[in-house]
Amino acid sequence: MTSQKVREMALSLDEVEELPHFEKASFRINNKIFATLNEKYKRATLKLSENDQYVFSLYGDKTIVYPVPNKWGKQGWTNFNLESLDEEFLRDALIAAYCEVAPKKLSAKYLNDGFEI
Repeated sequence: MTSQKVREMALSLDEVEELPHFEKASFRINNKIFATLNEKYKRATLKLSENDQYVFSLYGDKTIVYPVPNKWGKQGWTNFNLESLDEEFLRDALIAAYCEVAPKKLSAKYLNDGFEI
């Protein structure tokens, strides 16, 4: 998975904007961050619900998808190693993160099973 592909997928979601966040790119809806992209370390960090964090973390070994190892991880922030993920898996995770912070009127269409980015 490339950083460019992550960027394209995140920006394809309704009303998302990309802004800098320290040394990373952040993806926001209504100025709330749902994902960051650290190109140097080939890692995306997503804001997930507790349940989604648990489910996505079951993928592969603990170096691929894992909670951020501090208080941020307990709030749902989850690291995704881009070198080890396929596009469909990360697309599902991005949609889950988007829906976690987006207003219900925007997230509703992404909760339908047939939606593709």
